[in-house]
Amino acid sequence: MNIAVAQSGGPTCAINASLVGVFREALKKPEIDAVFGSVNGIEGIIKDELVNLKSIITTNEDMELLRQTPSTVLGSCRVKLDENDTETFDKILTCFEKHRIAAFFYIGGNDSMDTVEKLSRYVRKMGKDVKIIGIPKTIDNDLPVTDHTPGFGSAAKYVAATVQEIIRDCSVYSIESVTIIEIMGRHAGWLTASTCVLKANDEEAPHLIYLPESDFDIERFLEDVRVEQAKHQAVVIAVSEGVTIPEDQLDGSYQSNVTDNFGHKYLSGIGKALETIVRERIGCKVRSIELNVMQRCSSHICSKTDIDEAEQIGSAAVRAALSGETGKTMVFRRISDIPYVVTIEAVDTTLVANKEKFLPSSWVTERGNNVSAEAIKYFLPLIQGEVKIKMKNGMPVHFKLR
Repeated sequence: MNIAVAQSGGPTCAINASLVGVFREALKKPEIDAVFGSVNGIEGIIKDELVNLKSIITTNEDMELLRQTPSTVLGSCRVKLDENDTETFDKILTCFEKHRIAAFFYIGGNDSMDTVEKLSRYVRKMGKDVKIIGIPKTIDNDLPVTDHTPGFGSAAKYVAATVQEIIRDCSVYSIESVTIIEIMGRHAGWLTASTCVLKANDEEAPHLIYLPESDFDIERFLEDVRVEQAKHQAVVIAVSEGVTIPEDQLDGSYQSNVTDNFGHKYLSGIGKALETIVRERIGCKVRSIELNVMQRCSSHICSKTDIDEAEQIGSAAVRAALSGETGKTMVFRRISDIPYVVTIEAVDTTLVANKEKFLPSSWVTERGNNVSAEAIKYFLPLIQGEVKIKMKNGMPVHFKLR
């Protein structure tokens, strides 16, 4: 039998580690012959654009370099399958049959699990014996059922370290200032909330944290800022990109109206909007910083826990398929925080696809401007450990497909 694996959605530091998990586990199984990589997600299956990974990943050194290389080495896509488009599904089945693919692994987030669900349903409908397994990935950490998602821990570690450096920068002048840091998170504020881990190292900032899970009000925000200014000369604020200002307070022109194939709006602008509001209403020195794509792929400070777990869940996906599982998504179940222990299970993809997981309301302060110590206990284990990054000429080395 042969297997195929693809990567989809936004890049992370850990998605290639999951690819390595699939590949390394496949090498251990004598019943698996070829391991194909699909170029640009499900598009590669549709267009029959596959690469033989055994001819590309040839040594243990290759695997180690790949697992610490950020982004999607096979390329990605944002293709939404239409269940009424039988022509496209038939192209997928033709590709599977041509290459004798008995199991297909899709590494991705919410939208990729939509593909896993639809594809597994169609394969069953057509009476084909191809196992379809989803492997989670997203820095947003918003997939339901799973305790957390590969890629999130490394993004959280980068964001927290960057915010800490910004705090040091803000503290050098003897004037009042406000610094607003815009962090990724469309509907769920997990990544922004994770900046609270700095408090475990006795940092007071970020002094305010705003998440999409809470209603936002400009007057309340300005009051929060003034309260913190009375205590701190330099106020540092973390805000999720998905925080929205009510239209009766400010029109939505600060955000883009462009959407992707899944209907998701491309977000950015809340930081700059709040910067303008603080400048006009409070009048102190103020700047906004948008971390943008850097938070997704900054592997130079990735979490070893994240990279290790990403590989482990990829390996578990292969074992699940060989045991007969299909239409499943692999998930983490947390057993304890201290010591940190998780197990890996397979659940029906219907429980994951097109659904979102939000920060527990009990972790958000009543005023909606910060998070509790309970959140710190959740986040801390996910950012632990450092990967020894291969360097050349003072720069990290990355594995490249072509």
